[in-house]
Amino acid sequence: MFDLEQYRYDLPEELIAQVPAAERTESRLFLLDRGMGLFSDHLFSNLPSLLAPGTLLVVNDTRVIPARLFGTKESGGRVEILVLEHPEGEGPGPSVRRCLVKASKRPGIGTRMHFGDGVSGTVREIFDDGSSLIFFSGRDFDEFIRERGFMPLPPYIRRSQDDPRSSMDRERYQTVYSARKGAVAAPTAGLHFTMELMQRLRDRGVGAAAVTLHVGHGTFKPVRTRDIRGHSVGRERYRIDSAAADAVNRAREGGYRVVAVGTTVVRTLESAADPSGRVNAGEGETDLMIFPGHKFRVVNGMITNFHLPASSLLFLVAAFAGLDTIKKAYERAVQERYRFFSYGDAMLIL
Repeated sequence: MFDLEQYRYDLPEELIAQVPAAERTESRLFLLDRGMGLFSDHLFSNLPSLLAPGTLLVVNDTRVIPARLFGTKESGGRVEILVLEHPEGEGPGPSVRRCLVKASKRPGIGTRMHFGDGVSGTVREIFDDGSSLIFFSGRDFDEFIRERGFMPLPPYIRRSQDDPRSSMDRERYQTVYSARKGAVAAPTAGLHFTMELMQRLRDRGVGAAAVTLHVGHGTFKPVRTRDIRGHSVGRERYRIDSAAADAVNRAREGGYRVVAVGTTVVRTLESAADPSGRVNAGEGETDLMIFPGHKFRVVNGMITNFHLPASSLLFLVAAFAGLDTIKKAYERAVQERYRFFSYGDAMLIL
């Protein structure tokens, strides 16, 4: 169960969703009953009828920053960067940020790049992980990102900055309850919710709590080790306030199900729990990677999208539902033409 090859599966390219469903709740919902080993097909709008009153949904309220920028090097070559650092309260003026850089030839130290609207950047340092430290000047950099940046879509969504569909990503690659900026990727399980659906869940007696985990670029990092236990997902900041911790602990004490909306919530809650499963409020960083053999202390239900082959997210859902069960579920999802990955359909695991 630790061999990377066990986590590969065949996926027709046409099942990789390039755009979201026309309406958020029109996504399909694949229900996996772990106890019975049963599968069934639904729409995401059916979610309230699938959850018992007293269930607690825990969402990730991180907000994605449109931190993908396109520019040119002084030599004329095109360059694309993803800004990884977004410090609070930096104020106007020059800024130094750690970034990922994509170009036909990686810019070396001292390379100057231009991003339009008077903003330029100079590479000051290159790190072992491939990221670069870039000095930006010209105008308030955070304001520039808000106005001119593109959402950092994963690489399997093939779309140029000139594609007219890219304008919708600012809304649709963001959860409706996002509140705390800092993520470089969306917690995609939450993309299927609307405020109207949240109200229907409340009317059903399903509670909700929010935690924050700022998704880092490690979520896109391919697994290079044959033994999955050798992979690192990198460190990500999380925050759990006392209201959320209390809600989770009350649900568990009352015997109700705690359903994590997304793998980021699973990792946050499991990182913040003591050995008894009690969740502690606070802030911190986690590099927890969950793979088969993990003993879940808090979460006993999960909403998640369909994940890439041989990815750390697939390891996590295999740990939760069982590797053989997940393999069968994914095989059936392919047969039934579910849409995969960030803009794709969802799975509810109970």
